[in-house]
Amino acid sequence: MRRIVVTGMGAVTPIGNTVAEYEDGLYSGRNGIGPITHFDTSEFTCRLAGEIKGLDPTTVVDRKDMTRMDQFTVLAMVAADEALAQSRLLENVDLDRVGVIIGTGTGGMGTFEEQHARLLKGGPRRVSPFFVPMLISDIAAGQVSIRYGLKGPNYCVISACATASTAIGDAFRMLLYGDADAIVAGGTEASILPMAIAGFANMRALSRNPDPATACRPFDSERDGFVMGEGAGMLILEELEHALRREAPILAELVGYGATADAFHITAPAEGGEGAVRAMRIAIKDGNAQPEEVGYINAHGTSTQANDKNETQAIKTVFGAHAQDLIVSSTKSMTGHLLGAAGAIEAIACIFALRRQEIPPTINFQTPDPECDLNYSPNTATKHTFEYALSNTFGFGGHNAVLLMRRYDHS
Repeated sequence: MRRIVVTGMGAVTPIGNTVAEYEDGLYSGRNGIGPITHFDTSEFTCRLAGEIKGLDPTTVVDRKDMTRMDQFTVLAMVAADEALAQSRLLENVDLDRVGVIIGTGTGGMGTFEEQHARLLKGGPRRVSPFFVPMLISDIAAGQVSIRYGLKGPNYCVISACATASTAIGDAFRMLLYGDADAIVAGGTEASILPMAIAGFANMRALSRNPDPATACRPFDSERDGFVMGEGAGMLILEELEHALRREAPILAELVGYGATADAFHITAPAEGGEGAVRAMRIAIKDGNAQPEEVGYINAHGTSTQANDKNETQAIKTVFGAHAQDLIVSSTKSMTGHLLGAAGAIEAIACIFALRRQEIPPTINFQTPDPECDLNYSPNTATKHTFEYALSNTFGFGGHNAVLLMRRYDHS
């Protein structure tokens, strides 16, 4: 059986524009939520988001090239560049056997808004000839492939908020089958835009709390909706022997992946988290682990009433009495919900936790909810000894994707 390891990570998040900054932000409990600055929100009911701050993408992407890319692609390029640099993957490898699988929930929505405005104002001649290649969701994977000459499997995955975990899971499977030696896998999102905020707000999915310090509070009884974030996360997944031969840094081992459908509702989770239960069980079985060996779950934890209650119930169903011993946290409390990129930055959070043996907190936790009665590492990081971590991601349409990671033994 081939074994799959993580040899590089890249992150652009509302609490840090590099992996190191992101790690520091998680463990210091940094709140990345604030007033939206990307557009005028005076007529909007929801005015907060987790925006990227102070990023200079020109260190990776030329200014001229940036004018021909949507922001979701730019963020993917920056995160992929960091991951590739850490892994040293481009040194003496067969690039024909290096793939790219990058997902996004909404793709180039910003480009669509801009070009549609041009069409209405100036007619069809005003629409950019780069409109389509800027808009399409697979272009982030395509641009990373082109930039670095990566000629293995290359495509985009879309499964709503489970997208990045699905992309990582697909990459894991391809590597197990021997279809590639290494794959850049993750997600990217740049959807803090008028259409997206209006749409999510009008379906009452977003928090209307105007206070950045309490708007995103997963598992708290006063939670009233999620807060959108933006960013990108990338992992370099690699077959173990390939990584060892080139003396790559090995950060963690990816051992299991579970994917299911609720087949229940277009937005609401199944009662009791039934689909999530099956996805977690599949991931644990896939990794030849036992439920009691899992010490940490990075929860989907969106800060909505339905998700947090049902995810808590699902965890208790899967783990039984052990649910009271493991630790759960929602890092969305700090970053907001990055939609199609969420699973990637949360998988990175699991790797931090495994390496440090320390669980990042769920911040803004003030009022316990009787239906959410697990240990959520409230407000401060928690030291914990464990071998396996789960990353849960669930999406509109009933998509569930769960990743199981193991601490890598370097001995």
